[in-house]
Amino acid sequence: MAIQVGDKAPDFELKDNHGRTVKLSDFRGEKNVVLLFYPFAFTGVCTGELCELRDNLPKFADRDTQVLAVSNDSIHTLRVFGEQEGLEYPLLSDFWPHGNVSRAYGVFDEEKGLANRGTFVIDKEGVVRWTVLNALMDARDLDEYVKALDTI
Repeated sequence: MAIQVGDKAPDFELKDNHGRTVKLSDFRGEKNVVLLFYPFAFTGVCTGELCELRDNLPKFADRDTQVLAVSNDSIHTLRVFGEQEGLEYPLLSDFWPHGNVSRAYGVFDEEKGLANRGTFVIDKEGVVRWTVLNALMDARDLDEYVKALDTI
């Protein structure tokens, strides 16, 4: 079951595409967080979504928000993907233990071994303020989570 609005967002510690450790709790009291889970790097829908985020990063910076994108890919895959697509926000690897953070947020598909397309808007206190879970092939609407940020 996915995390719901009003829940405290589970803290996590993952490596990013540059091997740096990123903890959700590092942003508490400092920034809102848009936490996106996506199936895999280099796939059509995922690449389109992440590049749309890249092209709209000022919308998040203007709202004092950090974007974090999580997949079950290795950090090495994410490094190449990030460099190829010019992605300047952290791409976090939930590779091992495989899918632990995706499971904590209720978006891991056990049969397929991947994170479903879940999005969580988390406020500066670490509370989930908005969430959506899209079908595997359905791209998210970036404007929806920008609007959600405007309500915080």
